[in-house]
Amino acid sequence: MSRLLIECTYVFHHPEMNSGIQRVVRNIINRLPAVQDEAVCVPVIFKQGKILEVTQLAPSHSDEWRSRVQKKLEKVAQKLVQVRNRYWLIHSRVLPLWPWKASHNVKRVTYVLCRLVSFSFMLPLYLTEKILVRIDVQPRAFEMACRADDILLLLDSSWHADFFPVAEKLQRQGVSIVSVIYDLIPLTHPQFCDGPLVQVFDRWFEWIANTADGFIAISSTIRDQVHSEVERRLGSEQASSRWFDFFHLGSQLDQVDTGKTVRPAVQKLFTSGLSVYLMVSTIEPRKNHAYLLDAFERLWEDGSDVVLCFIGRIGWKNERLIERVKKHPELKRRLHMFNDLGDIELEYAYGQAKSLVFPSFVEGFGLPLVEAMQRGLPAMASDIPVFREIGGDFISYFDLDQPESLGRLVAQYESSGVFPASQKMQDWSWLGWEDSARQLVQRVLQQVNQKKHAQQKHVADGHDETENCTE
Repeated sequence: MSRLLIECTYVFHHPEMNSGIQRVVRNIINRLPAVQDEAVCVPVIFKQGKILEVTQLAPSHSDEWRSRVQKKLEKVAQKLVQVRNRYWLIHSRVLPLWPWKASHNVKRVTYVLCRLVSFSFMLPLYLTEKILVRIDVQPRAFEMACRADDILLLLDSSWHADFFPVAEKLQRQGVSIVSVIYDLIPLTHPQFCDGPLVQVFDRWFEWIANTADGFIAISSTIRDQVHSEVERRLGSEQASSRWFDFFHLGSQLDQVDTGKTVRPAVQKLFTSGLSVYLMVSTIEPRKNHAYLLDAFERLWEDGSDVVLCFIGRIGWKNERLIERVKKHPELKRRLHMFNDLGDIELEYAYGQAKSLVFPSFVEGFGLPLVEAMQRGLPAMASDIPVFREIGGDFISYFDLDQPESLGRLVAQYESSGVFPASQKMQDWSWLGWEDSARQLVQRVLQQVNQKKHAQQKHVADGHDETENCTE
């Protein structure tokens, strides 16, 4: 039986992260024991040119000394990251001003000086992260040997990784390489991403397009995009030698700690007697929070008491939006924002809200939609293909060019009490994370085995033709 080596390097080293990809990786890895009947599934990470088998994804708290040191270093690292982000934000705001705007030389000298000053916090951050890696990796992962029939599944976010030479070496030894693709947003919508990410992602996709034996996306929408992009880069003939498939994500919140409580401010919001509409996501331009503010401001002007609540950590390119929220006259009245909710509080919010509102310009999947609807919370969303794939007629769609279209849906729902979708929420169902993990494993194995069978048949046919020619 083939072994499926499932890569989880980033989540292994950053267990505190809980955004979309990290949530997917953690849930798939944690469900592997339940799908071992499909294949021998082995979580792995890369470190210093080697592949290591993971015996425990999250750090254990049994070693009190190690746990205390780790927590202190993580706090130090978080503070240094905040300093770094604030430092370069100030730098970016200064550059458009005089004299930097007027003189390229002044701008260049300032940049060099800023880079030199940045070593005062970048070096401590580098050393802190190095120490954290050494503390984490030794008791939880151990070096392993690969076999020629292994399948390496790159599940984690690997575009910033440095293990490409190792993966290429494994491939030369006969290991199949399969890449999970979450989206192609840095390629298709670079305006929503930081410039360095666009460049890094483009280089990564060029490598993965030329290296991977197959691709498995998190939706059929993204699978088709990946197929087109690989074909564009490699040509039809080379693209036809790869395989393309997809699987769907699960919906459970895996970090709900029943020992923790919901903070009073969150409880107060949902016991006010007003209808609360949630937006759950990282706050970044692609998620289109400004559209929601536009739509709800019109509702408030018309006298509506509906509440808009943003839930999610603050991301990038959002300074104007954050300033708009913090200075908004409705803040903490009919507008709320929480940037650090735990899963138990998010679970509570899903259970108490009136609807999810999700106006993204582009998505690879839209995990909050599934999380909300699986809990019986209806969803209003932008009319994009991947949301149609997930929600079908159970979602109520609005026009991104017209904020008033969302306002009409909210007003209709408030006045009638009937959610404005053609299918009823109670008839909707979705797979859980165990089903998602099983679907991923099954489809990867099926595609790899089909490709091997086709290659063997091609070799056999070629051998038969050679024999016929010599007779």
